[in-house]
Amino acid sequence: MKRLLSIGLIAIPLALAGCGDRQVVAYGPPPAYSMAERRGFDDGVRAAHWDMRHRRRPDFDDHERFRNPPVPPGLREEYRRGFHEGYDRALRDRDDRYDRY
Repeated sequence: MKRLLSIGLIAIPLALAGCGDRQVVAYGPPPAYSMAERRGFDDGVRAAHWDMRHRRRPDFDDHERFRNPPVPPGLREEYRRGFHEGYDRALRDRDDRYDRY
């Protein structure tokens, strides 16, 4: 009886460990992106998550960093392209997760 009880005490937490519903999504820019595009991509993902968390209307060009990129003038379009891609990717992944249920 003690043996059965000890096996049960070990097996139950192990069985419940795989029952988590939370999914971790890692975002990363494509390897061919320049440094400005990578920075824009990361900032776009953060902006999309901020909008979702604060229940704001999804609009990438409503963010200060998109309108005034923190990069030299020659790299602004690259930054904006990366920002837009990161923002869209975060929104698409969110929608894909909810469509499964």
